[in-house]
Amino acid sequence: MSLEPMASAGLSAVEAPLPGAQQPSPPVTSPPAGEPEPGGTRLTRFSRLQFLARWEVALFATFVVVFAVGRVLSPQFLTNYNFFNMGLSNGELAIMALPMTLIVVTGEIDLSVSSTLGLASSLLGLLWMHGWPMPAIIVVVLICGAFLGAFNGFLVTRVGLPSIAVTIGTMLLYAGIAEILLGSNIVSNFPASYTNLGVYGVPGIGLSYSTVIFFGLAIIFGVVLHFTPFGRSLFAMGANQEAAIFSGIRVKRTKTILYIVSGIVCSGAGILYTFRLSTAEYDNGTGLVLSVVAIVLLGGVSIFGGKGSMIGVVFAVLIYSGLLDALLLTGFPQQASGIVIGGLLLLSVLVPSMPEFRSRLRAGRHRPRAKASEVGTARSGSVVQPLASDDSSNKVGQGGSSI
Repeated sequence: MSLEPMASAGLSAVEAPLPGAQQPSPPVTSPPAGEPEPGGTRLTRFSRLQFLARWEVALFATFVVVFAVGRVLSPQFLTNYNFFNMGLSNGELAIMALPMTLIVVTGEIDLSVSSTLGLASSLLGLLWMHGWPMPAIIVVVLICGAFLGAFNGFLVTRVGLPSIAVTIGTMLLYAGIAEILLGSNIVSNFPASYTNLGVYGVPGIGLSYSTVIFFGLAIIFGVVLHFTPFGRSLFAMGANQEAAIFSGIRVKRTKTILYIVSGIVCSGAGILYTFRLSTAEYDNGTGLVLSVVAIVLLGGVSIFGGKGSMIGVVFAVLIYSGLLDALLLTGFPQQASGIVIGGLLLLSVLVPSMPEFRSRLRAGRHRPRAKASEVGTARSGSVVQPLASDDSSNKVGQGGSSI
């Protein structure tokens, strides 16, 4: 018997670790002093790229470009007088975009905002024609707006109808009611103390009342949306409504509240709109809904819900106002402003969807290759298997032993 195998077995037994013994840990190497860790560097760079890729950063850059180009096109663009006119022309539009933002975050929409504005204007003119005092008229108009919003919320949340169909219907319904209330009458004999609110600026600020109201409401809505449990519940509803319901969020009540707030805010915008024009007509605000939707989507609010920010909507308002004003100063016809609105609406939908389109294209490119490989594998398997079975059967038939 040879001793070499026994010696080698003895050596291996000695070298083998005992069961339960602690394994020696490999030495930990740290980077030289003064050099950052590679992983941390990658994370830092990735976080910076993530910040630069945020939609709000792109909006800020667009805002700077629009105002710089406006200054080049017209020397009057960056004047106090022009800023006042921009706020005066788009103040009510910007105000209506705020409650629309909250509604779209939840995955719903309200297309009746412009008709609510028009109905509020018609009701204001009708009550003034009948000799009502203006403070009482304002209160009644705001209460009426709350009922209009509650009706939208009831149809969406309690009846269970889709919000886009409901608000298209109520958009036409409210416009028809406004025409019935005021008809062809035009009311324009409002007190100067109220019409001055829509024409003159806030003393000491140089901005219109509608602009100041917009920025004040934007701060309030932004705090509610981003820094309160109520705002976080809106994002939860937009991301996954069923999960929000199971987590205890009262989805129906919350959405109804949002529609009521939208009705009140849009009615207030109708009051400001009437005072600015010093005229109450049934068709006031017609066509503004597309501009409101364009601003909200341009602000980065996802049409499918669950995403958005109030600062993005504020930048979108500034971009929209600055772009239209710069074009008007260069002689662009005001009747063709729909080109700008439609272009912004398309860009606000297409640009955020580009990553998804790219992933779909990549998946579509790799899918034919995967199918071809699967077909090749299936064909090779179908060819080899019959050959093996035929070979074995032949051997058995010829007297070969089958194992």
